[in-house]
Amino acid sequence: MMIVRSGFGPWLQSWARVLHFAGYALAAAASRASYSPATRAVTLKQIYFTAWQILPLFLLFAGLLEFILIRIIVAVSREYGIADYALDLVLGALVLELIPLLTALFVALRSGSAIATEVALMHISGDLESLERAGDDPLAVEFVPRVAAAVVSIAALTVLANALALVIAYGAMYGFSPWGFGEFTRVFGKVFGAATVLGLTLKCLLFGAAVAVVPIAAGLEATWKVKSAPVAVLGGMVRLFFLLGLIEVVSLAARYI
Repeated sequence: MMIVRSGFGPWLQSWARVLHFAGYALAAAASRASYSPATRAVTLKQIYFTAWQILPLFLLFAGLLEFILIRIIVAVSREYGIADYALDLVLGALVLELIPLLTALFVALRSGSAIATEVALMHISGDLESLERAGDDPLAVEFVPRVAAAVVSIAALTVLANALALVIAYGAMYGFSPWGFGEFTRVFGKVFGAATVLGLTLKCLLFGAAVAVVPIAAGLEATWKVKSAPVAVLGGMVRLFFLLGLIEVVSLAARYI
């Protein structure tokens, strides 16, 4: 029993620190007062590195994956005599569930570990303490731009990937014929009701916040020893992937149960 407690206690403490930091970071990110000209410049720079720089590769990856999955869904639906529901399956499973999660994972792999490493090294080198001594708030100068950039990046990439999926889905179902547009828009309107759109938006916001908040909190757990940085980054990435999966599970439960 003592072994269980010693392993479970630090795990709870790490999540408590993540939640504590998340409250401060999200409150600051939602406040207009946090966005000085310097903060906005850092936010734009982070959006460039997080989303714009990877946009061609991301759209290529998303387009290929969507094309293959849509072709599989359409072919299987026709084989089992449920072709009338193929578009519903594409919109419900691919656009609403899979693409947002894959987008979050894509950004997490590119930016999550980088954010955790940057924050850990700034903490180890004393740069964060130097900002505080100079009268600057590290939360506003370094952390809020990364949170805001992650939220904007994941939301924007999800919208672009979903738009590409809709184009591919229409082509797979109706080819180049304009006569399927009426049925396509009818099914689209049925699937994307107000509650569904609100839920998708909330999920993208939670994904974006998690991709930045969890790595930042992990970076702050590093000690003054340089060797602690890889340990902090690894722990942060494990917690990040767990949280992304949890958000998706809760989303599925809210939608289908």
